[in-house]
Amino acid sequence: MHRAAITGTGVFTPADVITNAELVESYNEYAHRQNALHADAIAAGEREPLAMSSEEFIVKASGIERRHVMSKVGVLDPGVMHPLLPERADAELSIMAEISVKAADEAMQKAGVAAADIDAVICAASNHERAYPAIAIEVQQALGINGFAFDMNVACSSATFGMQLAADMIRTGSVRAVLMVNPEITSGHLEWRDRDCHFIFGDVCTAVVMQRAEDARGGVAYEILSTRCLTEFSNNIRNNNGFLRRTREGHMADRRDMQFRQEGRKVFKQVVPMVAELMLDHLSDEGIAPSQLSRMWLHQANKAMNDMIGEKVLGRVPTRDEQPNILQDYANTSSAGSVIAFAQHSDDLPKDSLGVICSFGAGYSAGSVIVRRM
Repeated sequence: MHRAAITGTGVFTPADVITNAELVESYNEYAHRQNALHADAIAAGEREPLAMSSEEFIVKASGIERRHVMSKVGVLDPGVMHPLLPERADAELSIMAEISVKAADEAMQKAGVAAADIDAVICAASNHERAYPAIAIEVQQALGINGFAFDMNVACSSATFGMQLAADMIRTGSVRAVLMVNPEITSGHLEWRDRDCHFIFGDVCTAVVMQRAEDARGGVAYEILSTRCLTEFSNNIRNNNGFLRRTREGHMADRRDMQFRQEGRKVFKQVVPMVAELMLDHLSDEGIAPSQLSRMWLHQANKAMNDMIGEKVLGRVPTRDEQPNILQDYANTSSAGSVIAFAQHSDDLPKDSLGVICSFGAGYSAGSVIVRRM
């Protein structure tokens, strides 16, 4: 059995930024227009008026201050309220493949590897812009990588599940190196017209190079000591869009359930103990005490949720150094969140430092990856 290691990370951050102030202004204008349009029904008690949003509400509910998106024009237009991304010809590189290549270039450079060194490409993300051909195969071709590639989706846990899969392939000897990309254009599935969730998501792409530990030749490397995944079915985070949509009556309607929706309070109540227990059991089975952890790179969905998970794992409130957050600048970027935190807050730890990369989300799904600085 070979040892697997993370040898390089990359992050592509879109140039467009939407602040909470901009978001609130556009949403409130949309809400005012809707309330005026349906004034008679609201006055008759037949319809509830749309509530206004505020910067204070967003920060208190999530800890988010801004988010990056591929295109902000449509999102901030009260008459549109969604991204406007031009369709590309089949011969052009798709938008998800394009941002994957940019993140991959950085990760491969940090790992000190070339295309010829990579045996497999995994595109692990919560949404894919098409069913086939796989985005991963398109990325493989764009980078000039041989071997094989495939897409996978485990919602917000896609990256940690991808790490487990890549680590298993490396350990068994079927590959020497894997490139995993996580192109998350979550602005496309967010319902920007819903006050309770219009602030949650942002766009980004992360990339991770994983190799046999003995092949590591980049500047920073973390051995993957152990991985663990968990799933439990729940409808509390759901999106009903899909290729069968046109087979159902009313498929052309602008239905709310065709975008992201969640029962936030139920998710918080159910996911926090599930994730904390997963991490604690995983550490215990590996003979590692929580006090031995130097850092936890958690899924960046909600600051209060992360704070509570961190406290349950450590038995005390974690410091910012022990549990870094990038949520305030990126918002929830689905599977990429914990990878961004790892990429931006891992170079400073000394040799033999222990940490956990953990993600959780729809499914429910949760992934825990214990790593040690080499």
